[in-house]
Amino acid sequence: MHPTEVLFQGNRQPLLLPACDHYAGAEKLMRKSIALQQELGPLFDITLDCEDGASAGNEEAHARLVAELVASADNKFSRIGARVHDTASPHFANDVATICGAAAKLAYIVLPKVHGAAEVAAAIELINRHALAAGRADLPVHVLIETHGALREAYAIAALPQVECLSFGIMDFVSAHYGAIPGNAMRTPGQFSHPLVVRAKLEIAAACHAHGKVPSHNVTTEIKDTAVAANDAQRAAAEFGFTRMWSIHPNQIKPVIKAFTPRLSEVNEAATILHEAQLAQWGPIAQNGRLHDRASYRYYWTVLQRAKLAGLALPESVVALINGSSNVHPQETI
Repeated sequence: MHPTEVLFQGNRQPLLLPACDHYAGAEKLMRKSIALQQELGPLFDITLDCEDGASAGNEEAHARLVAELVASADNKFSRIGARVHDTASPHFANDVATICGAAAKLAYIVLPKVHGAAEVAAAIELINRHALAAGRADLPVHVLIETHGALREAYAIAALPQVECLSFGIMDFVSAHYGAIPGNAMRTPGQFSHPLVVRAKLEIAAACHAHGKVPSHNVTTEIKDTAVAANDAQRAAAEFGFTRMWSIHPNQIKPVIKAFTPRLSEVNEAATILHEAQLAQWGPIAQNGRLHDRASYRYYWTVLQRAKLAGLALPESVVALINGSSNVHPQETI
């Protein structure tokens, strides 16, 4: 039996996505982001923005541009998604129809400003109708949690099979409190200490992990000092359980990836434990005076998956083991 059959016993493994989700809305920035992805490889996703990050007044042409970029040969890894307008917008339906025309190479659709699970389910029906017409079934959907209703129903939204990621829209969320949450809670250190913001982050992370989905941390608005983004990413991962984070400037991409990538010592420890576990036919083992069994093996298996996704070279002892199977996107196996 393959390790995943033993460790997960037929259950679906938790989804893994690249640790950085880079947003770009202007044509120049979109093309620059795609060129950077070609250079670095599929270590980060790109979300082409039709909503808040794009200029107003040229929505139809912008959606066509997004579809062209997704369908182009420059999209080498099929790891480019798109954020459409919210479902109440007059531009939503056209965004979906236009962009889903490139569904064959589209990584996901991002739904902003939703108010509940029923709204997401209805949007998915429309997405599926257009994606199926382009030959694509079950196009992944990412959902922005930035309203009171969406936060209240985060668990139900994460439970929808086609939803693979929940992102925290901190600026809209804070603004929705109309001054009850101070503006400094949109950035560090307030974003990690204000009780209402902390509650929102914890609810989103918990909802995702309960359903094996990916929680994506909010943007860092400081774009000159990359140490701020790095610190935010580190805290998001270590203290709040996020496994992915937004970037809004190319200089934030590498610090975000690094913060979410397992340290080499963790990778080596995971490799040693899983190698010995395999020799023991996945029964309990003792390593450095500590007992390990399938419960901890699942954790160390995920460490190695995250390391491979981040482009790290894995120890020889587990290369064949890890290359056997994975749910890392976009492939079903790696």
